[in-house]
Amino acid sequence: MDDNQIVHQIGELAAEEQRLEEAHVGEGLSDDEVARKRQLEVTLDQLWDVLRQRRAKRHAGQDPDTASERAPETVEGYLQ
Repeated sequence: MDDNQIVHQIGELAAEEQRLEEAHVGEGLSDDEVARKRQLEVTLDQLWDVLRQRRAKRHAGQDPDTASERAPETVEGYLQ
């Protein structure tokens, strides 16, 4: 997957997350919706991580295609 595809997928998932939140303003999400929102958050974090890896590798003169998706436990443990 190249940078443009990653950015496109990030946009799609972020839009889904926003639609989910907006559909339930003033009320809670169902258990399935909470689980989907959490899944979206983790996947978005992984995609952003891969995109940052690709950009860093490119900047360092390395092959961005060697960037790899990290485990959810890894990306969710990053400090922001």
